[in-house]
Amino acid sequence: MDIVAQWVRVSWTKQSRGSPHAARRNALPMAFALPENRVPLTHEVTMHERDEFQPRASLRVGAPSCDAVQLRYAEERVRVELIPTARGMPRRHRRPPAVRLARGQWVRWQINYRFTGHCTGDWLYRLDTLNIAHGPVPVEIFLTEPPQTIDELAYLR
Repeated sequence: MDIVAQWVRVSWTKQSRGSPHAARRNALPMAFALPENRVPLTHEVTMHERDEFQPRASLRVGAPSCDAVQLRYAEERVRVELIPTARGMPRRHRRPPAVRLARGQWVRWQINYRFTGHCTGDWLYRLDTLNIAHGPVPVEIFLTEPPQTIDELAYLR
């Protein structure tokens, strides 16, 4: 399957929830240039509060993990559906439908979570942005305005 995926994951604690930290966190990029344009490819960029939100990138040849994104190829299109992590809150009972991408098309899908820290019990937060395209695309494709955005952002206490 000719898939190019980019995960941008930002994680923080309650220390970065209010101003001025939230403003800094909200100004972080939702996309980066791809390091190469081969397919299939998964590029992951993480930014953690503990590292002062410095981007850390990894690259893997292949489509995204099947426990995070469901992909089905049918009639020259790829059906894409983000699968929320089972540990994250709040639960999403109503979800947007899957997206069908023709060759050269892409979508940005955002979802956020709240987790309970396993040692401290403190809440941890994460914003996941999935930029995903069907077919070989230019390395700067995700830096452009997305033709379609799916917003699964929920209120996180």
